[in-house]
Amino acid sequence: MKTLLVILLLINVSQHALAPVVEVYEGEISVLLPCKYSGIIPEENPTVLWTRNDLNPKSVHLRREETDDLKGQNQRYRGRTSMRPDALDTSDFSLTLRNPQMTDSGNYTCSIGNERQERKLKDIQLHVKGKNPTPVIMKVRGQTKE
Repeated sequence: MKTLLVILLLINVSQHALAPVVEVYEGEISVLLPCKYSGIIPEENPTVLWTRNDLNPKSVHLRREETDDLKGQNQRYRGRTSMRPDALDTSDFSLTLRNPQMTDSGNYTCSIGNERQERKLKDIQLHVKGKNPTPVIMKVRGQTKE
């Protein structure tokens, strides 16, 4: 029994280790979680779903054929996610997350499906780091501000 538990743990850890890592500083304008698909898109009621399995509800963003369906979206992402309007036509299912926060760090899954089946396409590990330590210097009417 212990051997089975160790094997399952190793499989779980290795899956997360294989996921591409996207890093961003907290407070940036946005971050893009990439997900491009080259397979067949279901003809009947296709959907693209971004999830985080450690949350309840798990839904980060749901894209239907003509529009986003954010009724079941986890509240922490309200007003901060978007996908291309033509995502299902271009097979570019990348998710833009605005105003990334430390609590957004985690494993995201991009899936495609319809009412009958769902297919996991990609896992992405997002790591939101603390505020950017490099100050932004800008000139405002002859004055330098940090």
